[in-house]
Amino acid sequence: MSQRSLPGSTYRLQFSKDRTFDDAAAIVGYLDRLGVGALYASPLLASGTGSNHGYDVVDPTRVSAERGGEAGRLALLAALRGAGLGMLIDIVPNHLGVAVPKENPWWWDVLTHGESSRVAHHFDIDWGAGPVLLPILDADVETALDTLELSPGRDELRYHEHVFPVAPGTGGEGSPREVHERQHYRLVSWRRGAAELTYRRFFDVSDLAAVRVEDPEVFADTHREVLRWLAEDPTVVGLRVDHPDGLSDPGAYLRRLRAEIGPDRWLLVEKILGVGETLPASWPVDGTTGYEALREICGVFVDPDGAGLLTQFAAEHTGEKLHAHTVEDLGRHLVADELLVAEVGRIADAYRSGPGAGTDPGTVSARDLNDAVAELLCGFPVYRSYLPEGRDDADTAVAVARTRRPDLGAVLTDLHAALLAEPHGEFATRVQQTSGMVMAKGVEDTAFYRYNRFVALNEVGGDPARFGVSPAEFHTGAAAREAATPHTMTTLSTHDTKRSEDVRARLAVLAERPGDWASRVRRWSVRHPLPDRSLDLLAWQSLVGAWPIDAQRLAGYLGKASKEAKLVTSHVDAVPEVDEAVAAWPSAVLGDAELCAEITAFVDEIAESGWSNSLGQKLLQMAGPGIPDVYQGTELFEYSLVDPDNRRPVDIAAREAVLARIDEGRLPPIDADGAAKLLVTAACARLRRFRPELFTGYAPVPAQGPAAGHAVAFSRGHGELVAVATRLPEGLARDGGWGDTVLALPGGAGDFHDMVSGRAVDGATPRLSTLLADYPVALLVRPA
Repeated sequence: MSQRSLPGSTYRLQFSKDRTFDDAAAIVGYLDRLGVGALYASPLLASGTGSNHGYDVVDPTRVSAERGGEAGRLALLAALRGAGLGMLIDIVPNHLGVAVPKENPWWWDVLTHGESSRVAHHFDIDWGAGPVLLPILDADVETALDTLELSPGRDELRYHEHVFPVAPGTGGEGSPREVHERQHYRLVSWRRGAAELTYRRFFDVSDLAAVRVEDPEVFADTHREVLRWLAEDPTVVGLRVDHPDGLSDPGAYLRRLRAEIGPDRWLLVEKILGVGETLPASWPVDGTTGYEALREICGVFVDPDGAGLLTQFAAEHTGEKLHAHTVEDLGRHLVADELLVAEVGRIADAYRSGPGAGTDPGTVSARDLNDAVAELLCGFPVYRSYLPEGRDDADTAVAVARTRRPDLGAVLTDLHAALLAEPHGEFATRVQQTSGMVMAKGVEDTAFYRYNRFVALNEVGGDPARFGVSPAEFHTGAAAREAATPHTMTTLSTHDTKRSEDVRARLAVLAERPGDWASRVRRWSVRHPLPDRSLDLLAWQSLVGAWPIDAQRLAGYLGKASKEAKLVTSHVDAVPEVDEAVAAWPSAVLGDAELCAEITAFVDEIAESGWSNSLGQKLLQMAGPGIPDVYQGTELFEYSLVDPDNRRPVDIAAREAVLARIDEGRLPPIDADGAAKLLVTAACARLRRFRPELFTGYAPVPAQGPAAGHAVAFSRGHGELVAVATRLPEGLARDGGWGDTVLALPGGAGDFHDMVSGRAVDGATPRLSTLLADYPVALLVRPA
């Protein structure tokens, strides 16, 4: 694939009823001036009414009317084409939204006609298990069923706001409850979803039903509309595939998709890679959506020397000293044992009926078999394997499971043999599909809300056990990315990150002053305690990281975080007094004028270092290997937390005004307005768009002198471009600054110009005190 066919960078927009295609068309001029090469769009197909993300597609055969319909889509493409920009489109092959059955014509048809529906096998439903179970009733099922109502035409059943079809010929007589018993589905308590669901879902979300895209007919039906868009307009530069790990055979799916879109379109996968993990070699893709780059880039601004004190303080504050991996293991087991019981059971059934079993499955108790399956799922060191690729990961999972439960050794040996005997059989397929669910829900959505030593590390694709990234590791990762996947996406913030890049950048400062931070939290938490000591740590870091933040935003975040942690309350088993205390905490803290003054003063004290980190990581991302994405609004400093906080409306007009001032030649100061970050973003994006030849190759450029460890720099384009950023700015200031530290430029002296400050660079070994006098970053380029 030629680099000319790909954008130099992208700008991610979240579409919804509040951000339509017309709204996007109106800002194309701004995106053009910013310098990005393509609009990176959230899913555009029809999704659930009011969806702010689009991942709950209800009809894959049409574009979303709520976002602007076909006319709006075409008008947006025309605007992009006129500006010379492209569009990258997010697609969701794993599942469809079924929260409101009537909105999804396929699901409605399945509920109406059962297995005789034309699309019955489009969904991954266990038809042998009886009627489709829909877990929407209150816990008191008998009372709930007595409240069912029939529509006047007796062709629909209603339960509060929920509406379901009545199969032809079944609604003529009887009570609503009797009619319900004749349907191809059964309404059951919402609590039964975890243990008895009869269809595969997205993680533990029963409102998202999985589809079988491995079936050629299903693939064709679910992709026909999007593939038409690509066939009709080269403005659509490619596709981003959501959650490939949920598919039965991601490699086969991606090969089919590549064959459909051709070799020149950009193809990315939302794949979360473990540290050191690479994409399967057989996948014909350009790379991932960039979480591995996020870990490396953000990590290089974290001081590893802060680990000891922060670890000690977390143990002191919570009363327990658990390793991050122990917390992750506990989270995985909780999810496998409580939230995904239905999935574990279905895997056990597949093993019993499969030909790959060793010991007679009938001699193994149901409990032992289910326990062995759960242990196997929890033992994977990565999200999943792709047998026969990734066999080492499957072997590791079995070894870990056997170590934890030696009493299940014989059963685990048989499960291992069955995995390897038929790597594409139903048993192996479901194990691999589900191991990713266990990892995502057990680690990202449980452990990352429990292990709160230093939450800047608790990020999608991150490893909280690894306290920061050394410059050497950073350079190794960047060089490997350039060599293996030069067209992969890189990112710092997404709609799924636990906190924005600028929150992480500010929190990184705490690792440079761990004693100061610990003493403050000790005092603050006595003044305003929370029901859980671990949540205390998360709350104060989140408050400072996102400061200033209003009570409503913070209460929404902490409510979600406390339930995800599942320590003192949860989504499934809410504890009202805990939920009330958590909800009241933000207002109590923000109503404490004396404390707020102290927090404001502290944030002001660390702000400059946080801004330095923000500018540094943005430069390393935008100038480094891969194709960088700018998540909506993050071209200015943007302090948001996990969704839905990070999907709030963005004031593009304000950003346009800042860019206009920069283009008038007024270099901005580094302050809370964030114009300096927009300066760095635009400088890199424009250079990528108009001088793409500079963004090839990669080589570290080491600094020399007493403060060399505070600089991270690299060259690209055969030495014609050099990017340099400041790291650990608090330590740099304590040590007296750069002193006589210098940077030896590749190729010696020769007309380098800093695209950030606008200054010419003198000499072959400029002093960093001079080079970084205006900004803590520099982007040096020789003229074309």
